[in-house]
Amino acid sequence: MMNRLGAASSPYLLQHRDNPVAWWEWGPDAFAEAKRLNRPVLLSIGYAACHWCHVMAHESFEDAGVAAVMNTHFISIKVDREERPDVDQIYMTALQVLGEQGGWPLTMFLTPQGEPFWGGTYFPKEPRFGRPGFVQVLEEIARLYHAEPGRIDQNRIAITNALGKSLTPEAGATLSLAELDRIGDSVTGIMDPVHGGLKGAPKFPNPPILEFLLRYARRHGDATARERFLLSLEQMALGGIHDHLGGGFARYAVDERWLVPHFEKMLYDNAQLLELYALAAAETGRPLFHKAAEGIVSWLEREMVTADGAFAASLDADSEGEEGRFYVWSLDEIRDVLGPDADIFAKAYDIRADGNWEGSNIPNLLLSGEVSPEDEVRLADMRARLLARRDERPRPGVDDKILADWNGLMIAALVRASLLLAKPEWLDLARRAYRFICESMTRDDGRLGHSWRGGSLIFPGFALDHAAMMRAALTLFEATGDQIYLADARRWGDILVSRYREPSGLLAMTAKDADPLVVRPQPTHDDAIPNANGVFAEALVRLAQITGAEEDERLAIEALTRLTGFARSAPLAHTSILNALDLHLRGLIVVVTGPSSEALQEAALALPYLDRSVCVSRDEDTLAASHPAKGQIADGEPQALICAGMRCSLPVRTAEELRAQAVQMLTTR
Repeated sequence: MMNRLGAASSPYLLQHRDNPVAWWEWGPDAFAEAKRLNRPVLLSIGYAACHWCHVMAHESFEDAGVAAVMNTHFISIKVDREERPDVDQIYMTALQVLGEQGGWPLTMFLTPQGEPFWGGTYFPKEPRFGRPGFVQVLEEIARLYHAEPGRIDQNRIAITNALGKSLTPEAGATLSLAELDRIGDSVTGIMDPVHGGLKGAPKFPNPPILEFLLRYARRHGDATARERFLLSLEQMALGGIHDHLGGGFARYAVDERWLVPHFEKMLYDNAQLLELYALAAAETGRPLFHKAAEGIVSWLEREMVTADGAFAASLDADSEGEEGRFYVWSLDEIRDVLGPDADIFAKAYDIRADGNWEGSNIPNLLLSGEVSPEDEVRLADMRARLLARRDERPRPGVDDKILADWNGLMIAALVRASLLLAKPEWLDLARRAYRFICESMTRDDGRLGHSWRGGSLIFPGFALDHAAMMRAALTLFEATGDQIYLADARRWGDILVSRYREPSGLLAMTAKDADPLVVRPQPTHDDAIPNANGVFAEALVRLAQITGAEEDERLAIEALTRLTGFARSAPLAHTSILNALDLHLRGLIVVVTGPSSEALQEAALALPYLDRSVCVSRDEDTLAASHPAKGQIADGEPQALICAGMRCSLPVRTAEELRAQAVQMLTTR
């Protein structure tokens, strides 16, 4: 019985290489062994920053007695969900078909052909609170598999049939602008008017939903929607989900006030929140939003940039065997670091002698509110001193694998935030990461791998890898005018159409030549990460607006027509698609041309990216014949044309005129 995880590249799998369990990595060899021995497969899916994954590992997978049962009766496969989101998608959906609530660790039981027949999430080692102990579960599943194969087959067939239907959804009718507004009104109504975010607990940031809310507010002039958007960002920035010392945000809060985070920090959450905080800071000028955006990038640079210039995946929730230990404080610790300043900090950040969470303190501003400019100078010094002390503690683990899709999200966010907040150094950070993805994670045919670590590349990549990098390339093209980025975007778009798009018009998660799975998933809904179909739709719309090419326009309209039919049935789960539709219906096209046009370009790029696409064209010949600005450009002069659909403004020649014209055209759009 041999544990085969020692050669894995995933930090999560390497955490389990010393388990007494005879783990296999996902692959044909593991299933061949299950067939040879006629054993069921135990599939365990998790990720490096997952607290309950660590709990189950310590309780069961490190226990020799539990491992003996697993090794006797099962072929055990360990999967990093971030490396194999396709595998996670299939078997998480299977668990939900069984009527169970999803989560990680995901524990599924499969036939040697990979077909699921039963499962759950975390199982305690011993029976607890009505839940069976893990050994009980293992022994009963093994007994049923051999003694009652009819029951196994019945479950297997029912789940597999349901999987085929749920992972290949059917479209409904498309959406009109009026229906899009009605959805916006409904989403406004389900937002928490006190704490922001969706009502109830736990509370997730849900950036695509917040972006949809802001788009609706801007499109419809809805003051309540705008207020709920800003309230959500405000309460998150004040809450304990925000790391007030080191910057960045945890994955979610377990309570409705955003006080108590589930402490892991994910690259994808912070990428999406960076865009939103930059938008809010540019629109309102509030220091709270500026600090939140700057804190995300500070955390990114300090803790997440790899030696190669790309971005690591996540930080663990646990250190020293305890969730959140790295981030919480006692009042005595605060006094030890800050001395006479401790009482000022404690009053501002809710630090109590008896703690504000399980006897410890999570720094937050929920009670005191936004810090005044006068107090901020002094508190900033205190935060820096506390951060220096915190850095002496044993650190949470870093999952330093580089994921193309998550990096694509962060690259686009850095570019957009740099333009909104005049932070050119953030653009440099984005370009360095982009260069690594292109040089180290791209094959000769232009196709991307998904995950890179230590020279090992998981290939082929998934649809979201190509869609997120396509969108990142377009943001860089807008910011720089460098044609190489536009060429990259086109290439990745072509790969998505040729390698991932199904006859249904949807993108499958996996490439056509990827290793086969029990089904080929074609999900359309957003999770914590926006769905590939929604990201691709936005990229297609932006590409069509930039180039004006008829073929680009056709692809964008075709994708939106198909995808909005899916969004109709469950709009809250498809807001990335609805956001792409809003950009198509409302987005302006700003064409900047001529020598010495930097001031116009800067003004165009400072417009919120929700409202515009920007094309920097040195001369008219770079525009497609069908571009609405074609034929309206005067040679030899710096100028900008602002187009809405096929209608363009007269040329404007100053930044002030550009901003005024854009506001006027958005108002009448």
